[in-house]
Amino acid sequence: MDFEAYDKEAVMKSYDVHLRWFGLPKIAPYLSPYIKVFAVLIVTNVLGGSMDIILPLFQKWAIDGYVACGTLDGIWLLVGSYFAALIFQTVMNSVAVYMACVAETKVSGDMRRAGFDHLQTLSFSYFSHNSVGYIHSRIMSDTSKIGGVVSWDLLDGMWTFMYIIGSAAIMLYLNWKMALIVLTIIPLLVVISTYFQKKLIIYGREIREANSRITSKFNEGITGAKTIKTLVVEKLVERSFAKTTEEMREVSVKNTRYRALFRSVIIFAASFAVALVLWRGGYITREGVMEIGVLSVFMNYAQGMMSPVRWLVRAMSDVITVQVNIERFTKLMDTEPDITDTEEVIRRYGTTFDPVKENWERMTGDIEFRDISFRYPDGDEDVIDHFSLKVPKGTTVALVGETGAGKSTLVNLLCRFYEPNSGEILIDGKNINERSQLWLHSNLGYVLQTPHLFSGTVRDNLRYGKPDATDEEIWKALDTVSARQVVEGMGKGLDSDVGEGGDLLSTGEKQLLSFARAIIADPPLLVLDEATSSIDTVTEKLIQDAIMKIMDGRTSFVVAHRLSTIREADIILVVKDGKIIEQGDHRSLMRKKGTYFELYTRQFETES
Repeated sequence: MDFEAYDKEAVMKSYDVHLRWFGLPKIAPYLSPYIKVFAVLIVTNVLGGSMDIILPLFQKWAIDGYVACGTLDGIWLLVGSYFAALIFQTVMNSVAVYMACVAETKVSGDMRRAGFDHLQTLSFSYFSHNSVGYIHSRIMSDTSKIGGVVSWDLLDGMWTFMYIIGSAAIMLYLNWKMALIVLTIIPLLVVISTYFQKKLIIYGREIREANSRITSKFNEGITGAKTIKTLVVEKLVERSFAKTTEEMREVSVKNTRYRALFRSVIIFAASFAVALVLWRGGYITREGVMEIGVLSVFMNYAQGMMSPVRWLVRAMSDVITVQVNIERFTKLMDTEPDITDTEEVIRRYGTTFDPVKENWERMTGDIEFRDISFRYPDGDEDVIDHFSLKVPKGTTVALVGETGAGKSTLVNLLCRFYEPNSGEILIDGKNINERSQLWLHSNLGYVLQTPHLFSGTVRDNLRYGKPDATDEEIWKALDTVSARQVVEGMGKGLDSDVGEGGDLLSTGEKQLLSFARAIIADPPLLVLDEATSSIDTVTEKLIQDAIMKIMDGRTSFVVAHRLSTIREADIILVVKDGKIIEQGDHRSLMRKKGTYFELYTRQFETES
């Protein structure tokens, strides 16, 4: 889980800096499709809010026109008008709230979809340098906050601003001296509200950070339960969790204190405003200068203006603080992939979401590495150093060596998950940069060391390898990797649910389905990245023959952990420090009694 640096001083300064920039232009593309929704929201909010200003006047008309005069003549017209105003206000407010809901869900939904689609275009390096928690927060939390602010704060802000201006205008019209007495409280209330809002934002952020740490500790306690018990560190983990929860308790108490004090100040201000109206208004009413109905209106407005001021300050604070969410989301959207197709390639072959498949050539599988060198962006030295190799189509190439030798890096370069710093990789005699990434990946069957299945059924998962695959093709792929018995034993066959991430299956069973998914589209290029290292010995024997079958006739690269699985490979490359130090088939390398011989005999003795 990602924890971003938290700077109180920076948060405080943001009030001064961000007041000049609300960041709306950055998210304008997500707002513009719903201009009509926002227009209806504003209009209905203004019309509904105007009733909050007018309704207190009915109290004046009732008191001065009927109570003071001691008559009820025409009272039904007043009552009818009052209920008509209430109905009109209810309808307008309902439409405004509905439009705010539509705006929030539409804007947030579009931003999430755009963010998720953009993630599909980013290179592997982005996911290597950014945690799942960080990415999840950008796509879910930040978009939710932005959608809420641009819809609900617009709703509250419009109503609040209109109520303050409208009620102030009516009070000035009825009695400007009394109005000035009431309005003098507002600037003071704004200053007080701003001070408290700053504090509450700081404590609110600290609470979110503390809650994230608690969630992380809680997650570690569950996922690492077995490790905790075997290391007998329950007490240590408990103390660490208790410390984290204590930090949250302390900041939550501070936040609650400020909220309670803030609420008390607002209540006091409202009461004080009413007291001023009663004191001054009662005096001038007794002198006959002002009617009792006008005094009641002033009391209503004096008390009613306190909450709108507080809401206005809160809305402004939300608009300011949402800058962080906007900046983080736009930073994600502005991130460019490290690996991109040229404009010429895009015109010919299309993009990930809009491919031009009629221009795709068929891959035969001739591979050539020409003087390849590569180092990771954050690395200090080359992982692959001047590597060259020609692989004819239909050849099985096995890569072996110690951890960190560059085996997986080499196949990742072939798959164009990374770009070499120098040299070039040719497929069928053509530089892989001259064809689209989607063309390459569509001709590739890749099985990872750690199998991953998507939530859904067996059928759904195998169709990720070929979306239009028939059930007959699916069963054929399962038969090829000896997985039919596994699927039939799940109860519902192809309709059986595999669980989240394939949790309802064993590691070996998940890997079998991964093999079937990789070969269902009959790819000409196959990559097995230590694909049998997580499989038990019994399962390994089941699929060993299947692997030889699926590699027959197609170019295959096998990154081997268990050397017993690659004895039949056409070429075995022993990689060390990014260079090939030995090359040949199993028998020739064993006769040579070099590094491969040592690795093989050591592993054979260990397994025995």
